[in-house]
Amino acid sequence: MQNLTILGATGSIGASTLKVVSENPSAFNIYALVGGRNVTKMAELCAAWQPEYAVLSEEEDAKQLKSLLVPGARTKVLFGEQAMCDVSSASEVDMVMAAIVGAAGLMPTLAAVKAGKRVLLANKEALVMSGQLFIDAVREHGASLLPVDSEHNAIFQCLPAHIQTNLGHCNLSDAGVNHILLTGSGGPFRYTDVTELPHKTPAEAIAHPNWSMGPKISVDSATMMNKGLEFIEARWLFNTSKEQLKVIIHPQSVIHSMVQYNDGSVLAQMGEPDMATPIAYSMSYPDRIPAGVKPLDFTKVGELTFLEPDYSRYPCLALAMEACFEGQHATTAINAANEVAVEAFLAKSIRFTDISSVNERVMSKVCASNEFKQLDNLETILELDRMARSYAREIVRSF
Repeated sequence: MQNLTILGATGSIGASTLKVVSENPSAFNIYALVGGRNVTKMAELCAAWQPEYAVLSEEEDAKQLKSLLVPGARTKVLFGEQAMCDVSSASEVDMVMAAIVGAAGLMPTLAAVKAGKRVLLANKEALVMSGQLFIDAVREHGASLLPVDSEHNAIFQCLPAHIQTNLGHCNLSDAGVNHILLTGSGGPFRYTDVTELPHKTPAEAIAHPNWSMGPKISVDSATMMNKGLEFIEARWLFNTSKEQLKVIIHPQSVIHSMVQYNDGSVLAQMGEPDMATPIAYSMSYPDRIPAGVKPLDFTKVGELTFLEPDYSRYPCLALAMEACFEGQHATTAINAANEVAVEAFLAKSIRFTDISSVNERVMSKVCASNEFKQLDNLETILELDRMARSYAREIVRSF
């Protein structure tokens, strides 16, 4: 029986993780559920799963949650970042699902790493913001890192075992890898006339054709910023050179990513577009367990198509790929700017196409300065994150 803390329990990844747990009730026990501000959802989860701890972001929300739990409930309610770190690093915990969206997930995820846990990484921003520092911490503290994003999990499954157990420090060339093909659906606007994009609404942007995701990640999929962040994450997970990493659009989302070897072979991981599959593999690696996902029926798949990315349609993707090999300061800045810009778009304060403008202006300003070129500790990374958000908010107010 493995004790599990779920960071981001009230979100879509949290729901899929609990789906896998329900398929394997004798293998996993929920130690702690961590959420943001969705009190009602957290109350439902506590009633269903009876965790030792439930943690929310704000004190007021924690008080409300306590009032919703039945008298004498075993679940202890906590709040704040430190509490999130505590339930991620507790000695009773075996594995941590790191699925808090955005920069807010960095500290509790790092706490799990420093406690030597099996970390199921669904929060790509942890690597986007702190790349080398994060990877080095995994090795230093003996943590086990398993990628949960469907694309990175697919790549992981297509690589040799000695690469899988040496993430961040592996040598793809020595393993015969020519390059990695990171697939993306292209989002809901992949066939939309580019001239119509400025007029797209939040409701249209979050209506993903293949996947069920939260609003922020869904908007990132529409801009393909999500793929840009995954590009940066893949660079750190698999220690790739610029030439070894490519993005390709695959509208059907049946092939989740591929690895091409130097003998011409291509290995692909395929399956239904359901996050329970990569979650189950990360939870049980190197074994496999039921995920509650139906097998892929090849007679009903139809055609599989592939397209090169159109960077005029997806300027956020181009910016993120540029930032990836520009340096840590660039990736930290563009991630911070994007979180602010997407929030503003969802609030209808800016247009869909303004997201890339905010990202570009913030990244350009940071890259033009020498102040943050050397990010060798967490404090400077967090300071740059705060500064980039401040820049982004100024730009948003100017629209």
